[in-house]
Amino acid sequence: MASASDLPGLAVTGSTGGLGGMVARQLAAAGSAQRLLVRDAGRAPQLDNATSVVCSYSDSDAARRALDGAKVLFMVSAAETEDRVQQHAAFVDAAAAAGVEHVVYTSLYGAAPDATFTLARDHYATEEHIRTSGMKYTFLRDNFYLDFLPRLAGEDGVIRGPAGEGAFAGVAREDIARCALAVLRDPAIHQGKTYNLTGPEELTLARAAEVITEGTGRTVSFQPETVDEAYASRAPYGVPQWQLDAWVSTYTAMAAGEMAGVSPDVHGLTGQDPISLAEFLTRPVL
Repeated sequence: MASASDLPGLAVTGSTGGLGGMVARQLAAAGSAQRLLVRDAGRAPQLDNATSVVCSYSDSDAARRALDGAKVLFMVSAAETEDRVQQHAAFVDAAAAAGVEHVVYTSLYGAAPDATFTLARDHYATEEHIRTSGMKYTFLRDNFYLDFLPRLAGEDGVIRGPAGEGAFAGVAREDIARCALAVLRDPAIHQGKTYNLTGPEELTLARAAEVITEGTGRTVSFQPETVDEAYASRAPYGVPQWQLDAWVSTYTAMAAGEMAGVSPDVHGLTGQDPISLAEFLTRPVL
C-alpha cells in the first residue's frame, strides 16, 4: 500500500455522508484525484482516482498520518456533538502539523461568537481556529438546508417552532456541493474568502409550508411556538441540554433575522442560479 505522502494532494472528508459524498462524486466526475478520509473504509464510495484512508477528527495521530502530503483539505463539519469544537480543533491542528496548506471548511450562515443559533457559535470557533493555524482557508457558510426542510414537519404535517415571521434563505445541498467543487478546482483564487451560500429567495416557515404543500401534495402547515413551548414540546425526547438548545435556537435565529438575506455567491461560484424550494421538491433524490 502507498504511504499517505504518495496519495493525491486533495483530501476530502465526509464522503460517506450527504454533502461530502456529493463533492467527492463531482470531483471524480471532473477527473480530480482525491484521498477520502473516512472512519470506516468499508463505507467509502468507490470512485475513480480516489483512495480511502482511515482516520477520525478526534484521533490526532491518525489524522496527521492520513493527511501527510496533502496540500488542500475539504473539511465537512463533524456530526453534532457536545465536543464538536474540540474535535474540529484537534483535526485542524493535525492538518497543520501534516503540512496541509489550504483548508476549505463548511461553516454556517451567520457564524458569530454571539449568534442566536448555538451551533453557529461552534462554527465560528472552528473558523477562528483555522484562521490562527497558519494554513490558508476558504469558508463556505451554508444557510438552512432545503433538503432537511420537509422533514421538519411532524407526522401530523405541522412544523412547530419559535420562528415567528422570521425569514431564512435556504440552500440546496446540491448547490453547496457545486460551490465546493468550484473552490477545490482552483483553491488559490479563493484564499481568505468567506462565501455565504443561500437559495434565491427568503422564506418564512409559513410560506415554506405552503410551497411544500403545493409541491408534494402533503398538507403541511406552520404553528408558531413560544420559546417555553418549544422546550416543553421537545423535552420528552430526553436529549441533553445542548441538543435542546440547538434545536430551539434553529428557530429563534430565524425569528431574530439571522438567517435572512439572499447572497449572490452560489451564482458567482458556479455560474448557475441557486435552486429554489419549489424546484428542489421536483428534483430526484441524489
